[in-house]
Amino acid sequence: MSFPKVRVPYLLLLPGFAFLFTFFILPIINLAQTSTQTPVAGGDTGEYEQTLAFGNYIQAFVENKEQFGRSFMYASLATIFALAIAYPLAYAIAFKAGKFKNILLVLVVAPFFTSFLLRTVAWKQILGEEGFVVPGLRSLNIIGEQTTLTSTSIAVVAGMTYNFLPFMTLPLYASLERIDPRTIEAAGDLYANGITAFRRVTVPLSMPGVVAGTLLTFIPAAGDYVNAAILGSPNTKMIGNVIESRYFKIVDYPTAAALSFTLMVAILILVTLYIRKAGTEELV
Repeated sequence: MSFPKVRVPYLLLLPGFAFLFTFFILPIINLAQTSTQTPVAGGDTGEYEQTLAFGNYIQAFVENKEQFGRSFMYASLATIFALAIAYPLAYAIAFKAGKFKNILLVLVVAPFFTSFLLRTVAWKQILGEEGFVVPGLRSLNIIGEQTTLTSTSIAVVAGMTYNFLPFMTLPLYASLERIDPRTIEAAGDLYANGITAFRRVTVPLSMPGVVAGTLLTFIPAAGDYVNAAILGSPNTKMIGNVIESRYFKIVDYPTAAALSFTLMVAILILVTLYIRKAGTEELV
């Protein structure tokens, strides 16, 4: 039995669609349903019924607006710092590494060989009293004898920047590596100095990588809770920590679902505005 050629592409899409429907669409629907539930009167802990209580969204946001703001602020800072570190690194690998290019790329990916949790715990030791950062800063009189870096927002942002740095570096490298060196040489032939050629040629041509890298960094960073839980304190809790606590400790499923849905929609709106502002709609 043969299928018309027009149907073949749709048949090839079926496995992917089935996977997305089962593990993405259905959970999103279930999340939306859970977010409008209320506790059963006289029921046990964790027992809820559907009452279409859309007020859960307003209540959840008002009670945790500080954590929402803190999550987006930390994610933005981590994205900016990751971009500042990753762009020179990706540029050096793409244009200056020569025969060491593959080795450097392996070193960029190497952190993925270790657990995300272990890498974060390692940063707690690095920034702790037993590490070299705090004693070094004290010896330079940058911080006082009683000043610590652990359990602070600095530690949380530093951990997020490090953990998501490869997500920024690899798209930037892929974008820079595709740039034809002759275009930069042409800028020089037109009397552009190195800085002008970089600003007017290299940066615009690498913008798809910048946008992809910032999205791959900002989106998971906004929902992260591991770095805040290990490197932070109660004063540095992010919205991911609140959701985790509501799900597994307080067993408040509707509030946790409402917060998750609100976070997802907020990130989607911000990403859409960012892509339209950057003029790279073709990425999506």
